Amino acid sequence: MGSSDSDRGAFRTAVPRVALITGASRGLGRVLAGFLARQGYRLVVTSRGEAELYAATGDLRLYTPDVESIAGDVTDGAHRTRLIGAAEKWGRIDVLINNASELGESPLPALIQAKRQDLLRVYDVNVLAPLALVREALPLLARARGLVVNITSDAAVGGYPGWGVYGASKAALDLVSKTLAGELKDQGIGVVSVDPGDLRTKMHQDAFPGQDISDRPLPDVTLPFWAWLLSQSPLAVSGGRYQAQAAVWEVPA
Repeated sequence: MGSSDSDRGAFRTAVPRVALITGASRGLGRVLAGFLARQGYRLVVTSRGEAELYAATGDLRLYTPDVESIAGDVTDGAHRTRLIGAAEKWGRIDVLINNASELGESPLPALIQAKRQDLLRVYDVNVLAPLALVREALPLLARARGLVVNITSDAAVGGYPGWGVYGASKAALDLVSKTLAGELKDQGIGVVSVDPGDLRTKMHQDAFPGQDISDRPLPDVTLPFWAWLLSQSPLAVSGGRYQAQAAVWEVPA
C-alpha cells in the first residue's frame, strides 16, 4: 500500500532531517547552515576554505551535534564521494543546497575578453559540479523525497556588462534545475533555483573591488523566504525559480 502525503509528512518530521550544503563557510551558505541547525537538521557542510569551515562548524554544533564538516573542492569527484559518504551514515538527504559558486576574474572582464580557462572553471563549479552532486546524491534524495536547491543570480537574466561569464553559468544552472525538476518528479524529488538577491558577501565585494557595498543587506535578510520554502512539500515547489528578496518570491513561468 502506498503512503499518503500526510503519512510522508509525518515521516519527514519524525525522522531527523539531513541537509548537505556547499559553500557553507561564510555568507549565505553559513547563514543557511545555521538556520537548518536551529531547526534540528543533521548537516554535511563543505567549502574550500578549511579554517573558515571549521570555525563555522563550531558555531553550528552549538545547535546540533550532528555536523560533518569536510573541506574541499566540489569539482573534485573524490571530494563529492566523501560528502555523500558522510550523509549515507544517516541514510538520507532531505535538502541539498548547491551554494558554492565561482565568480571568475576580479575585476569582472567584458565577456568578449574572458579567458577560456576562467570560463571553464566557472562552468565547472557553477554548473557541472552541482549536476554531478545531484546525480551522486540521487539514492539518498529519493529515499527522503528531498529537495535540491540550486543558488542562481539575477545575472542569469540581466545581461549586465562584466557579468557575462558568471551570468551565463547561472543561466545554464537555471535550465539544469528546470530540466531536473521534470526528470526527477517520478522519484519524488523536487528541484528549484533560488536567486538570493544582492547581499553583503565576500563574493559580491570581489565583484566590486574597492567599492563600498555596505548598502547591501546581510544574508540573514533572506531567512523568511527560506523558512517558507523549506516548509513546503518538495514537489509543490519543484520547477520554480524564486527570488528570496522580492515582494513576490516565485518568478512567473
